[in-house]
Amino acid sequence: MAIRTIPIRRAGNRDNLFMGGDRELVMFSGLIAGALIFSAQELRATAFGVCLWFGALFVFRLMAKSDPKLRHVYLRSRRYKQYYPPRSTPFRENTQSQGEQYK
Repeated sequence: MAIRTIPIRRAGNRDNLFMGGDRELVMFSGLIAGALIFSAQELRATAFGVCLWFGALFVFRLMAKSDPKLRHVYLRSRRYKQYYPPRSTPFRENTQSQGEQYK
């Protein structure tokens, strides 16, 4: 009896992107830019909000292109930063007891 294989479809296994960038970051930057435009109601604020939106969209697309889960990796590294053990540099001279610890 052969092992049954089930194909994994790409549509159910894609990253959650919107307009080429991370969905939450793109939508939140659009919300911030829209709030700036409609609350200030000036031409300068409109120009700044549009530039903010397109600049953020460009950055988020670059982030998603390099790694679609980059936001999650960054947030996890920020959360665990206090738990990172100290690492030595290549220039450190370990004592004899430190070298025997890993044998």
